[in-house]
Amino acid sequence: MPGFEKVRKNLEAHGFDVTCFDTAAEAADYLDRRLDGKTVGHGGSITLKELGLLDRLQSHAVVRSHWLGDSFADAAAAPVYLTSVNALAETGELINIDGTGNRVASTLYGHKKVYFIIGENKIAPDYDAALWRARNIAAPLNAKRLEKRTPCVQTGRCMNCSSPDRICKALVVLWEKPVLTDAVEVVIIRQSLGF
Repeated sequence: MPGFEKVRKNLEAHGFDVTCFDTAAEAADYLDRRLDGKTVGHGGSITLKELGLLDRLQSHAVVRSHWLGDSFADAAAAPVYLTSVNALAETGELINIDGTGNRVASTLYGHKKVYFIIGENKIAPDYDAALWRARNIAAPLNAKRLEKRTPCVQTGRCMNCSSPDRICKALVVLWEKPVLTDAVEVVIIRQSLGF
């Protein structure tokens, strides 16, 4: 993976644990074992859906998810939180844009452990390129998936709109592991996953 050693070194220097897998199946097996018997929450994540991890976990862990009818608060109360990012800079910044705020809030505070599961397609060379990716690739694709009526769905890039359907309401950048989270693990997969 181009730049993988650089991103690993920078993430580790910022207090994040890093693991890497060649395939989504290997990453799903690893996480399935690590989360056995745990209570885990998650926000919306196409990456997690593509891994098939949530379905697997339901047989031997407690999964809290608005996709399963739980409230955002139920997921936020879980000791372990699973998510992805809209972009990861090789320089070590994790970038997420959110409309509701539940997903980004849970990456900052309240969990013993947070896992970021990231496909290599989300890696950008630096912070500016990662922010551009989050705004101009991930956000329009998510708006389209959610059937929002925003200019970016039509143009394929951020128009910095004021649409009532706008999903870009909050931006969170993690430069380092938050102080009161025991561990933050970045799981990088050498495959394209999610937006």
